[in-house]
Amino acid sequence: MADKVRGKNMIGKVIVSEETGRKFGVVGDVNFITESGELMNIIISEPTKQAMELQLSEDDRGRLLIPFSAVKSVGDFIIIAERDIV
Repeated sequence: MADKVRGKNMIGKVIVSEETGRKFGVVGDVNFITESGELMNIIISEPTKQAMELQLSEDDRGRLLIPFSAVKSVGDFIIIAERDIV
């Protein structure tokens, strides 16, 4: 993504699949590298059944993670590419 994305601007937005339009939940928080500010993962709050089926990684608190590399666009929704998650 060419534009810079601020993690705090993503919180509360619905996460949607680019391929199918399926919803995966809401952005609850983001993980980032403190030194550089690079976003690493989106933490899903309110995960849907579809998110549970993806076999996503979890953090130490059991929350589902989507790698930021799967994010294709940030606007009213967070659009992700399912093929980039695995």
